[in-house]
Amino acid sequence: MSKPLVFYVEFDVKAGSVERFVEEATKVLEAMSHEDTFIDTYFHRNVNEPNKFTLYERWNEPSMDAFVKNQLEVKQYRAEYEKILPEMLASPRTFAVLEPIGEWKKGA
Repeated sequence: MSKPLVFYVEFDVKAGSVERFVEEATKVLEAMSHEDTFIDTYFHRNVNEPNKFTLYERWNEPSMDAFVKNQLEVKQYRAEYEKILPEMLASPRTFAVLEPIGEWKKGA
């Protein structure tokens, strides 16, 4: 089995848009959790900077280019989110693709 595509996305949300951002992001996360190539995602808020959020995602996609082509560019629920996202952010979101090396779980 090949390694999954793993990446994180960082968001710096405008102070007045935090509640809306969480609501809209949660809708997208719920919808994407039903995609065939979806593995899992974790949505985090920075305790020290409450306007900053991080998504950690794992997908059965061969590359980030394939993910963009198969997910970001073609899903209607993403198109709606992408349209409103810029008005909620203080700066553009950033992506970082990660290379999986290992995984440890308690008791495993």
